[in-house]
Amino acid sequence: MILDSLRTVILQRKNHPQPGSYVSSLFAKGKDEILKKIGEEAVEVILASKAEDRQHLINELADLWFHCLVLMAEEDISPSDIFGELEKRAHQGVHK
Repeated sequence: MILDSLRTVILQRKNHPQPGSYVSSLFAKGKDEILKKIGEEAVEVILASKAEDRQHLINELADLWFHCLVLMAEEDISPSDIFGELEKRAHQGVHK
C-alpha cells in the first residue's frame, strides 16, 4: 500500500537524514515545524474545496496526508494504528 511505502521512506529520512531532503529538514526543525505544515495544508484544503477545483483539492489533500504521515512518524504511529481505530469506530457504529 502506498501509505506504507511512504512511511518507509519518511522513517528512513528521519533515522538517516539526507542532505537536501525536505522530510529530513522537517524532522531537523522539530515537531512545531511539522505541526505548522499540517496547519498550512489544512487551510489549503479548505480553500481548494471552496474554490470547487477538484484536482487542486486532490493535490492539497495529498499534501495534508503526507504531512500527517510525517507527524505520525515523529510520534511512532503507523497507518495500521489509524486503520485499526477507524475499524473499531465502524464496528461501534460511530460512522454509520
